[in-house]
Amino acid sequence: MEPTERTLEVQRTEFKNGKFIATPLAGLIAWLLVGISGLTLSVQTTVWVLFIATGSIVYLGIFISKFTGENFLDKQKQKNEFDKLFFFTVAQAVLVYAIAIPFFLIDYTSLPLTVGILTGLMWLPFSWIINHWVGIFHSVTRTVVVLALWYLLPEHRFVAIPLAIVIIYIITLIILKNRKRA
Repeated sequence: MEPTERTLEVQRTEFKNGKFIATPLAGLIAWLLVGISGLTLSVQTTVWVLFIATGSIVYLGIFISKFTGENFLDKQKQKNEFDKLFFFTVAQAVLVYAIAIPFFLIDYTSLPLTVGILTGLMWLPFSWIINHWVGIFHSVTRTVVVLALWYLLPEHRFVAIPLAIVIIYIITLIILKNRKRA
């Protein structure tokens, strides 16, 4: 007997009921490491920390998901098209390094700007998927704040921008936690 096909609306409802804690928590940790590195280590080391930490967010999210009950790699979990769409947005965030790297080679201080904004764009489709404004808030706030800090604090780009992103992640996690109560 074949399993019954679930409509996209049913799958979307199932997806919307997720916790969505692991991935933003992974992003928070990664950007916190970048900010701490910017405070304590050389710029050359901080550049490597930024590349490695932000490039590892997906893997860290997979690891954290085992502890949040989300378990991204659970083989028993029923397939959901919106999980697949979400992973495509993650892949999109990784592909933007093709924009960030050439600018980095010209001006290394562009890295927090480009990676900070471009990897945050995945929150827009996420907002649409879950029918909630949190992703729009995250993406737009992150873009505006990162751009403003890049211009306002040129000497502190590797500290101010990561720490601002961490604060935005904290607010986002609070919104995600409270969205079901609303």
